[in-house]
Amino acid sequence: MRSIIALLLLCISASASAVANTDAEIAHLFKYVTESPCVFIRNGKEYPGNEAAEHMKKKYDYFKRRITTAEEFIELSATKSTMSKKQYQIRCQNNDIVTSKSWLTNELNAFRGGQKSTQ
Repeated sequence: MRSIIALLLLCISASASAVANTDAEIAHLFKYVTESPCVFIRNGKEYPGNEAAEHMKKKYDYFKRRITTAEEFIELSATKSTMSKKQYQIRCQNNDIVTSKSWLTNELNAFRGGQKSTQ
């Protein structure tokens, strides 16, 4: 019986840790977007980082029940228009335009690896 209780507690602890990690990763991505000097292109219109983050927050609030990982956050809240289905894009200074999905996934991987952001 003790081993079953210990196993249950371990599972609960691991689950809580995973949720905390996901929350921290999503919070980091919101901060990264908000503070970014890059231009966010949504449906052909350009937005600064803080406005892009506000839009993503609205979508996150809508999809939150379906999101269990930072990758799902990116896919559902920060990749494409739910209306037009057009991909969101990012242009940073003199760099080529990239999809928001690749840009945010790169940052998520850097965050997980403890690397410094490069915008």
